Amino acid sequence: MSNYMEYHDTIAFHPGYYIKEIIENSGLTQEDFAKRLDTTPKNLSLLIRGEQSLSIDIAMKLSRMMGTSVSYWLNLQNGYDALIAEFRSDEELLKEQKTFEYLDYKYFRDNYGLPDLPRKRNEQIKQVREFLNVATLSVFTKRDMAVSFRSSMKDITEGSVVKANVMVQIAVNKALKAKAPKFNKKKFGNAVKYALSLTENHEEFYPLIHDAFFETGVIFIILPNISGSKTNGATKKIGDNIMLMVNDRRLNADSFWFTLFHEIGHIVHGDYGISFEKETGEWEEAADRFAEDSLIPPGQYRDFLVSGKFDLQAIKTFAGQIGRDPGIVLGRLQNDGIVRFDDWTMNPLRHKYLVKIADSGSRSV
Repeated sequence: MSNYMEYHDTIAFHPGYYIKEIIENSGLTQEDFAKRLDTTPKNLSLLIRGEQSLSIDIAMKLSRMMGTSVSYWLNLQNGYDALIAEFRSDEELLKEQKTFEYLDYKYFRDNYGLPDLPRKRNEQIKQVREFLNVATLSVFTKRDMAVSFRSSMKDITEGSVVKANVMVQIAVNKALKAKAPKFNKKKFGNAVKYALSLTENHEEFYPLIHDAFFETGVIFIILPNISGSKTNGATKKIGDNIMLMVNDRRLNADSFWFTLFHEIGHIVHGDYGISFEKETGEWEEAADRFAEDSLIPPGQYRDFLVSGKFDLQAIKTFAGQIGRDPGIVLGRLQNDGIVRFDDWTMNPLRHKYLVKIADSGSRSV
């Protein structure tokens, strides 16, 4: 490490740079100078090379030896540290600018009320950084930033990592403001059963589920998706609570409820993390099975398949028998290859939710 650093047109000199000059002009060896300074040759060498900061003790000894003030030497160190911090801040901003390229400022402006700052990229970065409550946006390039990334997602792009981490950060920040009771798994199980009774309540299900989950220590948050995140939801332990986040990337009735119960499955199995599309592995398969069996009881589904009738009325009748939104049954039949995705006769069964962000959080309409 050098005892000075150049950055653009500015040079930051470490106190060791000046001490080296003093030793050279004195005609003493470093070892002799160290003895006179009452320190070890090793400590002096580290200081001269800029590998060690000037301590108050050495500053005091230098002031006595050279007839200067203690503050003179400490100010040299403080001035050097300030310039280095400025250099690194500039370098960090360059990293932030690269990370920011993965994001669209309009997402934060339109959904969370950040100010309109056209063509002011650095100001936009500052606003997003403060909104997300991080020291630098570059932290979102790390896979272990907020929650675990499962091993099956080794090939995910950096852009998707950033977007997924940002969404989880927003959800975590919201969850941290909540004052929920301690997580109670038994109560949560009862709340999950209650949620299943709301699949046909298109207008009011979110606040009802949110409040029911909240009382069990699970903070349920729906967020607008960041395009390209390739994530459907996430779960994370936060103190005595659990954050459960899903986004509106897939808000058709069938896909929304499957995504929600997939994440619930992760909570039930004690497996927390981000769920990406096309993710594989033991935990994902277990969460999928939990969602499938919770939304449509397997025995009744098998009997329905035996009937061989999958027209509009048959699906509505079966959905009524099991107390589910018909769109959920339609989605399962399509996923199992029994009903075509482009069958327009099924359009009356499809329902798409919309997420709006209010001051109090997400709500469904």
